[in-house]
Amino acid sequence: MIEVDKNTFQTEVLEAEGYVFVDFFGDGCVPCAALMPKVHEFADTYGDKLKFTSLNTTKARRLAIGQKILGLPVMAIYKDGEKVDELVKDDCTPETIEAMIKKYI
Repeated sequence: MIEVDKNTFQTEVLEAEGYVFVDFFGDGCVPCAALMPKVHEFADTYGDKLKFTSLNTTKARRLAIGQKILGLPVMAIYKDGEKVDELVKDDCTPETIEAMIKKYI
């Protein structure tokens, strides 16, 4: 799991080739914190097929807004710099996150 910030998001996600999973989370986001161990588990399981990154939106608010992240948590898949899929708020469950990952591996 690669922790990205406003300085590395461009290189690690938008300029990356292939599929990149991004966990958008924020400080004080209880659902984000609850999902994090499971997301890290998915990174361990599927990390050889998909690049896993996470972005703390509290520290990169402008970047998050630019990516149309308006509520948390958000799990997104990017391909060649374009967002191709995302799960938002209540749709973010371990089951739906894993199903979304499996669509792209």
